[in-house]
Amino acid sequence: MENILVLCNGAPPSERLLKTYCRSTDFFIAADGGGNTALSMSVTPDVVIGDLDSFNRKNSTDLHVIHDTGQETNDLEKALHLAKTKGGRQITILGATGRRIDHTLKNLSVLKQFDKDFDQLLLIDNFGQTQLLPPSFQQQIAIGTQISLFPLSGKVSGITTKGLQYALKNESLENGVRDGSSNEVVDNPVQITHQQGDLLLFIAQ
Repeated sequence: MENILVLCNGAPPSERLLKTYCRSTDFFIAADGGGNTALSMSVTPDVVIGDLDSFNRKNSTDLHVIHDTGQETNDLEKALHLAKTKGGRQITILGATGRRIDHTLKNLSVLKQFDKDFDQLLLIDNFGQTQLLPPSFQQQIAIGTQISLFPLSGKVSGITTKGLQYALKNESLENGVRDGSSNEVVDNPVQITHQQGDLLLFIAQ
């Protein structure tokens, strides 16, 4: 299964966004309460997985439900472990941001934890997409698009960018010191390289 969609229990994606990604996925995993969100939009996941502290079990009559009681992993981790066993390579995660900030921060940490397990791991919400960048990144992005760069933890050094309004030339971003929020695409392709650290890219939609 090449493309796998995961829906978490954060701020729900729009119905249009969810159904758009459902049409292009090979397998749809709802992480616990994400199953409630899917069913409320008349979309049936292939499986619901989690400790089931949020999922309404009255909805589970005709669903494949995996009750994983492990407390060392959150529901997104459980879903991504399952995605690995299914052979997923391109993973799209919806509903992983918003609501409780501690849950959002945890899910960003999970993004780093699983980054090397898949060819692509995207966290998408109604406002845009977030990903952890490889040391060298290049992509065509529409002129005028707002993007932001953030160090996931600590400091990211040796950052050089091309195609952005505010260019970086072998510079650093550091939590509490300097970040790269609210930049803009002015040329293509956008190129971003960095030498050390974990660099997040947000592309506004």
